[in-house]
Amino acid sequence: MKEKKPNPMARIWEIAKPEHGKLLLSVILAVLGVVSGIVPFVSAAKVISGMISGNKEWSYYLVYIVAAFLGFALKSLFYAMGLSFSHKAAFALLGEIRKQIFAKLPRMPLGTIIDTSSGTLKQIIVDEVERMERPIAHMIPELTSNIIGALAVWIYMMVVDWRMGLICLISVPVGMMFFGFIAASYSADYKRSVEITQDMNASIVEYVHGIEVIKAYSQSKSSFRKFKDKVLANAAFYCYWMKKTEVCQALCYTIAPCTLITVLPIGWAMYTSGSISADVFMTSIMLSMCIVGPILAAVQFTDSSAKVATTVVTVDKLLSGEEQEHSETPVKFATHNIEFCNVSYSYHEDEEVLHNVNFKIPEKSFTALVGPSGSGKSTIAKLVGGFWDVKDGAVKMDGKDLKEIPLEQLYDQVAYVSQDNWLFDDTIMNNIRMGKTSASDEKVREVALASGCDEFIRALPQGYDTKVGSGGAHLSGGERQRIAIARAMLKDAPVVILDEATAYIDPENEAVIQRALTKLMKDKTVIIIAHRLSTITNADQIVLINNGTVECAGTHSELLEKSALYSSMWNAHISEGGAA
Repeated sequence: MKEKKPNPMARIWEIAKPEHGKLLLSVILAVLGVVSGIVPFVSAAKVISGMISGNKEWSYYLVYIVAAFLGFALKSLFYAMGLSFSHKAAFALLGEIRKQIFAKLPRMPLGTIIDTSSGTLKQIIVDEVERMERPIAHMIPELTSNIIGALAVWIYMMVVDWRMGLICLISVPVGMMFFGFIAASYSADYKRSVEITQDMNASIVEYVHGIEVIKAYSQSKSSFRKFKDKVLANAAFYCYWMKKTEVCQALCYTIAPCTLITVLPIGWAMYTSGSISADVFMTSIMLSMCIVGPILAAVQFTDSSAKVATTVVTVDKLLSGEEQEHSETPVKFATHNIEFCNVSYSYHEDEEVLHNVNFKIPEKSFTALVGPSGSGKSTIAKLVGGFWDVKDGAVKMDGKDLKEIPLEQLYDQVAYVSQDNWLFDDTIMNNIRMGKTSASDEKVREVALASGCDEFIRALPQGYDTKVGSGGAHLSGGERQRIAIARAMLKDAPVVILDEATAYIDPENEAVIQRALTKLMKDKTVIIIAHRLSTITNADQIVLINNGTVECAGTHSELLEKSALYSSMWNAHISEGGAA
């Protein structure tokens, strides 16, 4: 049986539970505002009826004039108060949703967060959540009040004269029928508009980011044509969508409000025949013009409703994401031995990347993971770092399953340096201090000197106070990597993982970096993934990973003897001058 999708407005109402009081009050005030807005029309009908009947008493007219003024004033007051409460509820709720997201992120697998682009997270946390403001602050009170208001007017008309109440509705279903034609495909069309806009935006980002390559290889014409085609396709869809809906929309907004087409002739016939009084006739004319306005106002929220469906799904996907389940009780470590016990791991259910992996890493040893690209080396390293939790088998530290260790404590045990390290748009001093926020400036400089960073940092215009730009854009790849190594040295964690950490280091600086890494690894449990096999020949053990499993393990000389794959990798390395 196909699972029924939750109503987006119902889901928003569920999310808004802490603010139900304010939202209900805003709805009540909005309804009172709509009802108050009817008073001037009723008063006008009474005034006209009095004039027709020849009433010349000023007190009679004064009562309805005052009532009309008060009705208009109360409508404005209730509307403003209702929106005030709904906006307070909306912004409080948006803040709460963002707090829930920020509380959620640390509980999610770190690998999942890293694999999700910062742009995507920004779009969800800032843009998508912000889009919920209109439906919460406006759609809930206004949509509800307009529907209830229209219903209240119609019920009052039925009380005045049930025949006129039915007559005034004849044009409404005809007009709304045309809106139904639009609504039938609106959700699919809106979804397509989102997809085609995302496609265009991706093309724009690709074009801008790749402009250097495009110009270098004289691909400006072909690349711009691709970019242009996406933009034109986006415009063409919206033109098609507008043309598809404009006739029905025009007919809806033209026919539905025309209640007077039936009320005037039929009502006049009933009045002249004596079936209704002048008072009833005038009241029916005035009230008939009050019914469709709220209905059409409610219809205008169709677009918001479609956006809500997309937004709620996006935000819900993040809020309901898988969490890492770790013990809350801190543990004590006697050693930092690491062991993989029958570990199998899948990023997706149908793609197992590790198959029954078993090996041990003794405390304060130097272990290198090597193997062909895509064999699973980085996955193994990230499992040690707690980026994900394994479901089949166990990864242990000091004999304890990593799930028995609180996440925060586990992160404190591991310093992870990869080939792509993020630097914040802050000073070099503060970027290094991220390894240990309580470290003094002197300690940061000491670590920078030990990691071989001090010389190039002092050569910068503001030295340690130089801002590195977003992602470290103002530094070279090698400089960024050295800052990351300094940050790991400052953290001084007992387990150090280097995932292709020297990938961006130029040969001239490699000796400096290797000395820094030697200091970083001193008295630590070290795991290295290296593309230069010459840098790990002195490892205590080398674990050869192939096709997601451990093919063999041993020292450099032992693997040369017993592994044809390792021998071929080594020969390929030295043939390229890697051992020089």
